[in-house]
Amino acid sequence: MKSHEKKPVNPAKSIDSLQGLFQILKKSKDFITLSPPFNSLSIRISYFRTLVDANILHQDVLSYLSGRSFSSLQDVQAVLSFGTSKVTEQVEVIQKSVLNGYILIQLNESDSSCLLIDISKIEGRDITKPEIEFNILAPKLAFVEKLDTNLNLLRRKLLTPYLRVEQLEVGYLSNTAVAVVYIEGIANDQNVKEIIKRVSSIETDHVFDSSYLVRTIVDNPNSMFQQFISTERPDRVAAILAEGKIALLVDGSPFVITLPTTLIEFFSTAEDYSIPWIVASFFRALRVFSVLFSVLTTPLYVAIITYHYELIPKELLETLVVSRSKIPFPPVIEALVLEVVIELLREAGARLPTKVGLTVGIVGGIVIGQAAVEASLTSNVLIIIIALSALASFTTPIYSMGNTIRVIRFPFIFAAQLLGLLGIVIASAFLLTHLLRTKSLGRPYLSPFYPTRLSDWKDSIIRMPLISMNRRPLAASAKQPIRFNSEKAKKNRTSPRSDFDD
Repeated sequence: MKSHEKKPVNPAKSIDSLQGLFQILKKSKDFITLSPPFNSLSIRISYFRTLVDANILHQDVLSYLSGRSFSSLQDVQAVLSFGTSKVTEQVEVIQKSVLNGYILIQLNESDSSCLLIDISKIEGRDITKPEIEFNILAPKLAFVEKLDTNLNLLRRKLLTPYLRVEQLEVGYLSNTAVAVVYIEGIANDQNVKEIIKRVSSIETDHVFDSSYLVRTIVDNPNSMFQQFISTERPDRVAAILAEGKIALLVDGSPFVITLPTTLIEFFSTAEDYSIPWIVASFFRALRVFSVLFSVLTTPLYVAIITYHYELIPKELLETLVVSRSKIPFPPVIEALVLEVVIELLREAGARLPTKVGLTVGIVGGIVIGQAAVEASLTSNVLIIIIALSALASFTTPIYSMGNTIRVIRFPFIFAAQLLGLLGIVIASAFLLTHLLRTKSLGRPYLSPFYPTRLSDWKDSIIRMPLISMNRRPLAASAKQPIRFNSEKAKKNRTSPRSDFDD
């Protein structure tokens, strides 16, 4: 007998009257209803005391209503000159407003029409420095959990009337506000419609963070690779919007999602555009090399020690033989044990308080590594290799990509144990095939390398001078591909007269 799963029902849609809404809200102890006599009328004021500002309520609402006579809600609205107020009979609008910190005013208890005034009290932290994407020469501002504050930071960066904000709500319990931000005339209309369609079609009870939202709208939910960039930097989001891409802001989340994205974008930082292009290109190439080093070094050690020891130079082979002479385990077990220990230390350091986590990571790594060598459980050569691999995985500017690198190493180690170097080649082929098939909002993930777009290579592993980057990335499919007139910019760069010109 087949079991039929019931479709979840939004409780808000089952409330069809204002009285029914009051019956539900009164069950909560923090819902307050005041009915003080104002002259010949009995004005009813209802609100959640945990959501409204009590000082504004008493000083700017109750004091102005006292001693006055009102014949309509419009008269009350005129007296209480708040910026955000509205008269409505729609139960769904009333419910949403009260749950967002509005007070509800009725002239009579039986009235279905009411006045809603926003006196909400929003608790939140101040704007601080970026904690994850730290840069030396870049601006020192980071997003916070308040949606309006984050939109303010973006508008301060992009003083253009064409910056568009489309606001949606996701989750029938949380009713989380999600803002789709783009620049009209630059962003591709198809991309904008697609992301609005994906967000609007989400069926879930709650969304409390942008990362949760991403998992429901990605092209391939089974991929280990992040298909959208999650950043806490307003300057990075502003630069990406200027390229013709889209940003997703979620109320309650300090991280903004940008899309579509490519794999190479995970290796760039805002600081790359603040330093000479040769230096920036060197650091980008170093980050790409670090990722390859982190993924392949331990599998290469296992493959060579197990099957291809003839590839090792004689001088180095003697060192490895001495190092492994008392090790009772095969190289793959030795490598897996150390990799798991490193992951345990890293996870423990991330979950503990800052000072304690730093101590655990440093002291634990030194003590465990030294004890493992003295107990002949592992070789000191492998400890060096795995320590360097772990260090190299931290060079990616986007933290989520570092997590992917940590996981990818394990399949490569198993492939190296089974087939040696051939196993590493096969695993690399599978990984490359997966990346070739991966898309971000329907756009190729490996752009500009596949498909080959030579014009986008100027801002890939090698970053060319900014004056030569006058076209927006083809991966964004921007409606306006030209950033600026490069010929005019070159003509404006006239050198001043030198003393040697005489």
